[in-house]
Amino acid sequence: MNQTIASDSGQLDTLRVHAADNVRVALKDLPAGTDVTDNGQHITLTEAIRHKHKFTLEALEPGDTVIMYGVTVGRATRPIAQGAAITTDNVEHSTASTAPQAKRGSWQAPDVSRFQGATFDGYQRPDGQVGTANIWLVVPLVFCENRNIEVLRQCIADALGEDPFREYKQLARQLLHGDAGEPSPPPRERLFPNVDGVRFLTHTLGCGGTDGDAQALCQLLAGYICHPNVAGATVLSLGCQKAQIDMIKAAVEDRDPKGLRPVHYLEQQASQSEQALIHESLTTIFDGLAAANRVERTPAPLSKLSIGVECGGSDGFSGLSANPLVGAVIDRLVALGGSGILSEFPELCGVEHELIARCSDDAVAERFSELMEAYQRHAATVGADFSMNPSPGNIRDGLITDAMKSAGAAKKGGDSPVVDVLDYTEPQTLQGLSLLCTPGNDVESTTALAGSGANLIMFTTGLGTPTGNPVTPVLKIASNSTLATRMSDVIDFDAGPIIRGEVEISELADRLLELCIETASGRYRPRAVELAQYDFIPWKRGVSL
Repeated sequence: MNQTIASDSGQLDTLRVHAADNVRVALKDLPAGTDVTDNGQHITLTEAIRHKHKFTLEALEPGDTVIMYGVTVGRATRPIAQGAAITTDNVEHSTASTAPQAKRGSWQAPDVSRFQGATFDGYQRPDGQVGTANIWLVVPLVFCENRNIEVLRQCIADALGEDPFREYKQLARQLLHGDAGEPSPPPRERLFPNVDGVRFLTHTLGCGGTDGDAQALCQLLAGYICHPNVAGATVLSLGCQKAQIDMIKAAVEDRDPKGLRPVHYLEQQASQSEQALIHESLTTIFDGLAAANRVERTPAPLSKLSIGVECGGSDGFSGLSANPLVGAVIDRLVALGGSGILSEFPELCGVEHELIARCSDDAVAERFSELMEAYQRHAATVGADFSMNPSPGNIRDGLITDAMKSAGAAKKGGDSPVVDVLDYTEPQTLQGLSLLCTPGNDVESTTALAGSGANLIMFTTGLGTPTGNPVTPVLKIASNSTLATRMSDVIDFDAGPIIRGEVEISELADRLLELCIETASGRYRPRAVELAQYDFIPWKRGVSL
């Protein structure tokens, strides 16, 4: 879906996103009586409009459609005067399968001449994949092993001298004792300089659910174990749970049929004692770290880069700055032979016809339609609907219907052809843009993106969210400069200059792609990695909007 910015020259207080829109966006708080010019038409605001919120360019009657991004994003439920705010009181969620702007085979790739021949320094894997990180993974098959996972986490941090919370522990001692107490030991020299660390997963699944839940968990964990950023894994099982070792072995074998990635499976009920289990686990981890450390970064083409895209804590500017910026980066990567993954199916509701028009063939389009319809039917059986997706924070910031949120959210996928549609836990196998069926929940969706093979993730936010991932570096892109400044310890890149009209999306997209390359090469550490923000929540295929 092409983005056309239609605004009067020099007018930076409001913005019309698409020529077909019948609303404009306030870029700052505007008082009642403010005069706005739109394509030569003078409009006087009948009420105060908060920044990020939308106001009408024409009077609307009940049943009239609200158009933004060139698509239907709502329907008026009562008369709305010209120059009035659209709110949850006068507009409801509505979509329409209008003639799509996109057309199969019509995509014009962006100019990527400055990146031709560019590479990133990654970890070459025996199966041909390339990692942007080099991690040893420790995985529980069932929640009963979470405590042992935590024991291993603390033991490894102490042994390696790599405690990410050292400063906070010292702060706690100071607050409790009135002084610094015992000083924390200085960080030690890295014993495994070519390894980015040991990551530990915990979760609440593995038993007590359906057989399908157990299979889905094993497929997801297999995606992590066989991820290009993972050198190998230690898997802990209790023994009696539904998610059995044989199930995870089969799922791993599907992805790694030649057994090229070392995986160690340990069962507590078959062990002599908990101490014996911890001893054996630590041995596999340290042996794995020694082997992983023998792999060094070497240049790899950008075709080996797969970037998942996600949004969370969205605001009214997300769909105007950060999301289209990320989409422009995906278009550049696809033009260079790389791959992107767009997820969050509830946040694509209302723009399905645009995505279907971009599918590379009828089979891909049909699979997308089937998965979307199945998800919606499942939601309906428990009295839910995609229109329930916007959170109170979204609504406060002007995203008052799911269709409006979806139209902006879909911008993260750029305009390139959709080459494949993946169900939850399925691995990405084709180069280009793939759609992945996930819920809209930030962490569940980010967890799934990594599970399907994304070796880098771009995460847009307008309100601020610290989400990270255990195996895939996550870059945070702020939709506005206020957030980027206020949460500078969380945000990696500021898309705010787009809102201020200081820079074109195309120019900023080149800068962001450069940051992606630096991150994939290990030369830039994202804030989430610095903060050890390693979120992991599997989707229990119920209804999570």
